[in-house]
Amino acid sequence: METVHKIGRRKTAVARVYLTEGKGEVTINNKPLDKYFTTGMLQYKVKQPFMLTDDVDGYDVRVNVFGGGITGQAEAVRLAISRALVEIDADKKTLLKAEGLMTRDPRMVERKKFGQKKARKKFQFSKR
Repeated sequence: METVHKIGRRKTAVARVYLTEGKGEVTINNKPLDKYFTTGMLQYKVKQPFMLTDDVDGYDVRVNVFGGGITGQAEAVRLAISRALVEIDADKKTLLKAEGLMTRDPRMVERKKFGQKKARKKFQFSKR
């Protein structure tokens, strides 16, 4: 099997994943998974596609991720891994799609409007 390359995005985070057959090692920006994502919840998000498809120790994953915060980065990695698994075996798509892992979350931060303190701050109302 050759290397499968996929991209995942979330907010402003972009993750490039390279999936190859292996022992289940996950390397993110040249660091092991537990060193890059220190909390258990973020580690679970990254491993979730493998747990759902029972491929926990089947593939080695190399990830380059940048932009956004750590939660957005973890979710971008999860989307990219899900897309790579579907490219390897199309039968896994229904299982991953049912859990919502194949959908790119389109929510982004709304831009700040000029002359205002925040994005959603209302302009001052004046009747005259």
